[in-house]
Amino acid sequence: MTSFGLNVRLEGDSYFIVDLPLCAVRLMKDANYPWLLLVPRKPDLVEVIDLGEEDQQQLMREIVLASKVLRSVTNCEKLNVGALGNQVSQLHVHIIGRFRNDAAWPGPVWGVVPAEPYEPEKADVLIEQFWNAFSSEGD
Repeated sequence: MTSFGLNVRLEGDSYFIVDLPLCAVRLMKDANYPWLLLVPRKPDLVEVIDLGEEDQQQLMREIVLASKVLRSVTNCEKLNVGALGNQVSQLHVHIIGRFRNDAAWPGPVWGVVPAEPYEPEKADVLIEQFWNAFSSEGD
């Protein structure tokens, strides 16, 4: 049995926020959109169907939790949730907060504008807000 390892691209493109029971939660390094990643911490996963039934249900609970947290922290108008994996095959779920005035509205976010790096202080503040929100939701 192999152990879990985070894909190097996912690691490089995101900041760690918190570990949930199944998934690592990460913030994408793109200030154009508030954007979380959930990465199940199990080895050799490509599709949701590669998880056992209990873990599939846990993943859905964590998607719902992360969606609530994202909306509460950012006041986004819409949530986009998807598990594409065309460029990075390791199973991961995108949860993206959308606004009617964002650069990609109403289409998908991929490839519309280059990723905008966070200012370090802003990233730290946002990560702390997300961490606090996840901590309080877990109570």
